[in-house]
Amino acid sequence: MKKRESGVLLSISSLPGEYGIGDFGKEAYKFVDFLHHARQRYWQILPLGVTGYGDSPYQCISSFAGNPYFIDLDELVEKGYLSKEEILKEGFNSDSEKVDYGKQYHGKYRLLRLAYERGRGQLMSQLEAFYGENRSWLREFSLFMTIKDLQDNKAWQLWRGDLKNFNGRAVEEIEESEKDRVFFWVFTQYFFMKQWEQLKEYANSKGIKIIGDLPIYVSADSSDLWANPSLFKLDKNLEPTTVAGVPPDYFTATGQLWGNPVYDWNAVETDNYSFWIRRIRHSFKLYDTLRIDHFRGFESFWEVPAGSVDAVNGRWIKGPGINLFNRIREELGDLDIIAEDLGFQTDQVVKLINDTGFPGMKILQFAFDPEGDSDYLPHNHERNSVVYTGTHDNKTVRDWIDTAPEKERKFAIKYLKLDDREEGYNWGLIRGAWCSGAYLAIAQMQDFLDLGEESRMNTPATLGENWTWRVKKSDLNQKLSKRIADLTRTYRRG
Repeated sequence: MKKRESGVLLSISSLPGEYGIGDFGKEAYKFVDFLHHARQRYWQILPLGVTGYGDSPYQCISSFAGNPYFIDLDELVEKGYLSKEEILKEGFNSDSEKVDYGKQYHGKYRLLRLAYERGRGQLMSQLEAFYGENRSWLREFSLFMTIKDLQDNKAWQLWRGDLKNFNGRAVEEIEESEKDRVFFWVFTQYFFMKQWEQLKEYANSKGIKIIGDLPIYVSADSSDLWANPSLFKLDKNLEPTTVAGVPPDYFTATGQLWGNPVYDWNAVETDNYSFWIRRIRHSFKLYDTLRIDHFRGFESFWEVPAGSVDAVNGRWIKGPGINLFNRIREELGDLDIIAEDLGFQTDQVVKLINDTGFPGMKILQFAFDPEGDSDYLPHNHERNSVVYTGTHDNKTVRDWIDTAPEKERKFAIKYLKLDDREEGYNWGLIRGAWCSGAYLAIAQMQDFLDLGEESRMNTPATLGENWTWRVKKSDLNQKLSKRIADLTRTYRRG
């Protein structure tokens, strides 16, 4: 039986730091120390992939490559590839509490290209060795990004016709003639992986495990789709015939139209699930525990005709079910996986979760229907589950308390004996999670800080200010870590 433990949800991008976005530099190590002093055993992060339009870490350019925005530039200064003055000229530190992704896209890549030009001669043997070790995914990613550069950064479906074929001669010719461009992307992944492995090793040495996050789907504009089109439902022009989403739900009246291509699960099965096995194997090189997003989609998924303006007119299609996870277990053994089983539930979804043995998720913000006995109420939490005050898609606790329907709000206050003057509503809801019977309790950093709507990480089905929030360095102080540690000790999660 798993021990009672707890942790904090904070994206790498949300860490403090000098260069406009959280990264793998000194502030990440200080945050690990903060977690250690707070007696936490887990740090949950959001996906680490390369983001594209909309900046969502759930719409990545590759299932395997890491986001170059997270590379610690100070290491490149130490190696003599960059100067501090060159970094400061980019103006990253004009706003320390929000990520400006436009500045990251232009400024960070400009600096990384400059560092590559200066360091490639010294580093080439290491880069070639790294490329050889990771060729199974790095070749398709680095070629994809190289051609994207050459095609004015257009989505790959809009490239010149012969470049759409990953296995074609035109792609091979670019691989031969544009080695320098290709190896710039190898350079970014070399430093990403090197720095991440060092940070993870430090966290593990402090008794802290990393929970990573794997989106179920891949992006339409991704090296995954470009290199593996036969595994997805595409037409003869390699355009999706149907796309992913969810039907109308708690978040939106018209559902969520994600727009990702959906898998042709018959083709995936015929390929012996090798794409998914590669994804899972790679994920466990990066993380100790893996949360798989939208897990119910493996039982059945909501499929919407391509070109739809919303997700209302979709239909449920059967997924691979337990067969996929039996195959993963055969190949990789027993793995520490958390199933994000939120959304529309059926007996079949519940059975799939039970058959896998993976813990599901309980969200306290969904619990307080005054007329019902919700599975999300703490007295109903089974041991093999993970309880959250809220996820990156939820309001913060403060915002939820301020905006929840009055009956739900009153029931939450009564059920948890919340008191905003002495304890604070946010701490009361965190207490509700920490005293739960679930083996693992997680809260967003925003909730520990009692922050409101301005710090929400993501509002589903919207574009704009999502994914931009950053924590202030001064907020990660000894007073807060002691209070978290005391709560954790009280409920025997330390």
